[in-house]
Amino acid sequence: MLSTLLPTGLSPALALLLIAISFLTSAFTAAFGIGGGVAMLGALAGAVPPGVVIAVHGLVQFGSNIGRTIVQRAHTLWPLVARFTAGSLVGVVLGAWFVVALPERGLLGLLGVFILAMTWVPKPRIPGLASSGLVIGGGLASFVTMFVGATGPFVQALLLPLGLEKRQLIATHAACQTVQHLLKVFAFAALGFAFADWLPLIAAMIASGFAGTIAGTKLLEKLPERWFLITVKAALTLVGIDLLRRAAGY
Repeated sequence: MLSTLLPTGLSPALALLLIAISFLTSAFTAAFGIGGGVAMLGALAGAVPPGVVIAVHGLVQFGSNIGRTIVQRAHTLWPLVARFTAGSLVGVVLGAWFVVALPERGLLGLLGVFILAMTWVPKPRIPGLASSGLVIGGGLASFVTMFVGATGPFVQALLLPLGLEKRQLIATHAACQTVQHLLKVFAFAALGFAFADWLPLIAAMIASGFAGTIAGTKLLEKLPERWFLITVKAALTLVGIDLLRRAAGY
């Protein structure tokens, strides 16, 4: 029986819906780099208990991002990932320390402002943006992800000013997100979260997400560079505005 493999209170129909959503969100993220993690967070928030959303989302997104990293590894800029990782190690440790102490709405507001600024405000040439900037950004993104879960748009906005080609942007973003979510999973495990009850469902969502990654990567190869950038900026703008809305309590 499928129900025996599921956490208590989660129906088979709802589990199948989450598996299907994992395919769709992974396909979208593989093509455009963002959006899937936020959508998956929303789906989980409506289906599982609030206390487990961020932890389960982290493991599902780790599986989704590592699949995308493997498929698109030829275009990944690993030195950028290494700098992001250095900051992430510090950010996750601090986030785990303060995870129950900081107001979520304030973090949502800061994240929304940052995303909109990085997307639309003209940026001067800043020496070291690809080095120290990524270390600082990795730390901040990994700190915030312990509270709000989906910080993919934040990381995308951090990489966008570097002028990467579309496949480099998507692949490097996926690798950074893989690191971030893996560290988050370790942090929640250290805090005592029991992942075992959720593993069958998470494994199925990761498998369907990998299939979505294959489909989305094929779309990425066919997408013109100009339309790719327009789509990414539009998606970032919508996410930034929605974060400000949530921060304001609407």
